[in-house]
Amino acid sequence: MQTAVGVFASRDRAEEAVKNLLEHHIPEHRIIFLTRSESEAKSMGNQLGTRGDGAIDAAAATPEAVGAATIFALPGIGPVFALGAGAAAWMSTVGAGAAPVASVAGNSSSSETSDPRFSQDLDFFRRVLTEGRSVILVRTESSQLAYTACKILDQLGISMNRGAASKSAVTARQLHGAVIADISGKIALAEGTVLLRDTVHTLLDQGHNRILLNLERVDFIDSAGLGELVRTLASVRSHGGQLKLVHPSENVDKLLKITRLNQVFDIEKDEESALRSLRQAAAATSAD
Repeated sequence: MQTAVGVFASRDRAEEAVKNLLEHHIPEHRIIFLTRSESEAKSMGNQLGTRGDGAIDAAAATPEAVGAATIFALPGIGPVFALGAGAAAWMSTVGAGAAPVASVAGNSSSSETSDPRFSQDLDFFRRVLTEGRSVILVRTESSQLAYTACKILDQLGISMNRGAASKSAVTARQLHGAVIADISGKIALAEGTVLLRDTVHTLLDQGHNRILLNLERVDFIDSAGLGELVRTLASVRSHGGQLKLVHPSENVDKLLKITRLNQVFDIEKDEESALRSLRQAAAATSAD
């Protein structure tokens, strides 16, 4: 499954992105839109399965349609609106189980989830949404659909300028109880995302869950790359581990800051700082 993540600072650009995705035959059930703004949710609902007034269309009240207007609450944020026929199913994949479902135009019938895994795996979205951004996810197993979605999200969302990046490569080495994955080139659809995913899965299968991603030689990340980084963070945490990004290149650092991902990931300036942070975390855990 490929996941492309687009972060948007303006409603117009997000709406244009959803419109383009649908016009390019991305199935509606593959698109999920997240926002804190009720008015934005109502506006987007015109395109993603709800009526113009924001209520669920009773004539299309299938389980998929109901999922198009899911409201859930996150501690410290309040209501978050998840639109799209696949929203409820996606929430179950991040550890939430069955999520509360309500009309976007309804009253405050949503409730806060008590599953700690839910808050942990949604930390990325919590931080980005807190900053007033909205998020579009496209989840698909089709390489062609993923390519089309990435092209649209990279064009209209917050993204990096595509440069002449070198061939993608990942090498892993162990150092003081952690594994450092040195990544070079792109973390992009079919040009680094699979390498990153396979590397991390192999490390976790081998019992290594303290992982540092060295991004010093990464010069391009697209929307699929952002999705893979978020997936990697969730995977490592689900194995009780820690993931840190180390020494991101200048271009990557700018992208992380403008998308507010720098507030989601633990980012260290060098390996020494990252290893020291891991040791401090381990000591704190032992003390508890």
